[in-house]
Parts: sequence; C-alpha cells; structure tokens
Amino acid sequence: MKKLPVKIGIGAFIAIVALIVIFNCFTIVQAGHTGVVVTLGRVNDNVLQEGLHFKIPFVQQVVMIDNRITKLEVGTEAFSKDLQTVETILAINYRVDTSKSYSIYKNIGKDYETVLVVPAVNEVLKATTALYTAEESVTNRSLISDGLVSGLNEKLNEIGLYVTDVNIVNYDFSEAYINAIEEKQVAQQKLLKAETEKQTAITNAEAEAEALKIKAQAEAEANAIVAASITDALVNYNKIEKWDGSLPQVTGGSTIVDLTDEEGQ
Repeated sequence: MKKLPVKIGIGAFIAIVALIVIFNCFTIVQAGHTGVVVTLGRVNDNVLQEGLHFKIPFVQQVVMIDNRITKLEVGTEAFSKDLQTVETILAINYRVDTSKSYSIYKNIGKDYETVLVVPAVNEVLKATTALYTAEESVTNRSLISDGLVSGLNEKLNEIGLYVTDVNIVNYDFSEAYINAIEEKQVAQQKLLKAETEKQTAITNAEAEAEALKIKAQAEAEANAIVAASITDALVNYNKIEKWDGSLPQVTGGSTIVDLTDEEGQ
C-alpha cells in the first residue's frame, strides 16, 4: 500500500517533466515580430515569421525582435550656421527590416537602439543643423526633417534599420539669442508702424491736394463762364438800370456848370 503513493508521485513528476518538455518544443511568434533562433549560443541565419514554430527544447532559444514602427525621442545640442546653440528634441519613427533581424541581433544584440540609432541621430542632426542659421532652423522645419530622414537612412539602411519619419518636437535657443530676436521683432514692428503712418500721411496729403486742385478747376471754370456772359450790352444795361436820371455836375474853380440846363437851352 505504501508503494502506491510513491508510484503516483513518480508518475506526476514524469508528467510534469513531459509537459515542460512539450511546452519547450514550441514557440509562438507574435504579429509584427520575427524570431531569431539561437542554438547553444549560435545565431541561426534564418528567422521565424509570425505563427507557431517547433524548436529543440533546452537547446534552442528564440529571441523576439519587434519589427513594428518604433517611436524614439532624442534630445541633443547642436550649433547652427551662425554658431548659435540649438537644443533640439526629435521624435523618430523607425523599424527593423525583418530579413535582417538575425544579423542585427548577432552583431549588435537587442540594444541596437542605444548602440546604433541614438548616435546616428545625434551625428546627422548636428551635421544638418550646421547648414542653417538659427532663424532658418525655425522657418525650415519641414526641410530639415526631410534632410534628417534622408541622412539617417543613408547611415542605417545597410544595417537593416529604416527611418520612416522625423518630427522636430521643439527648438530651444540661448536666452541671449531669444532676447535679440524679441528686440528685432519690436524694431520691425516700430518700423512697420512708422512706414504705415508715413504712407497714410502721404495718401491723405495727395487726397487733399487733389481735392484742392479739383476745387480750383471748378472755380476757374465758373469764373470763365461768368466772364463769358458779361457783354458790353449787359454792362450798359446794368448802368441804365442803376441811373437815377441826374447828369453829373462839373465843377471848375468857383463856377458850377449844370449840364441839365445847357441841354434845356
């Protein structure tokens, strides 16, 4: 009777060991990943694609490599063309080529982001930033982003890493440069205001001169019309209308000659 529990215990142990062995005979590669097979420390050239796969238990290990697009944020300091310090934060999207998962793991390991991607980002960003002045860096973000994508792919594609997008999250400059920019903006605003006021004054002066010109022309035309209408007949008529019937008297010394009497004689 004592042997029965022992047999049950041995049987349970064997069953557990068998289950462990069975479970270790298979591996599942999740979607968006590849499996790098390592046999007793040696990396196999072929990689496992998504799905269920057999492996030799306790002899082979499957390392999962994420081939989906991965987002990396890098902050670094560089110098612009005009020697201004530019602190930049970048958001980089990249992925691992499925066909080169094994070589990346074999030559670099799983920490390829720290070993390869980050240093490449710092190097390419510094080279690209040096092509533009600090002010141009702000106004040409999209152009710089495109240059970073191109430069990073040139360095990383051969290894099996592909950069799909680079976004410039933030630019930060020294306090002295920011103050200089603000002073420049204030000066430009004052200049613009002065030019606007000058142009307004010129426009108003031109409008006033034109109004005076039009008024003078109108007065001249009116005077011309009046002058043209004053004939000798009209002048004589006005004289007759205003005459009271008395002839002028001529005074000569102490004698007064009455022209009316002479005409009566």
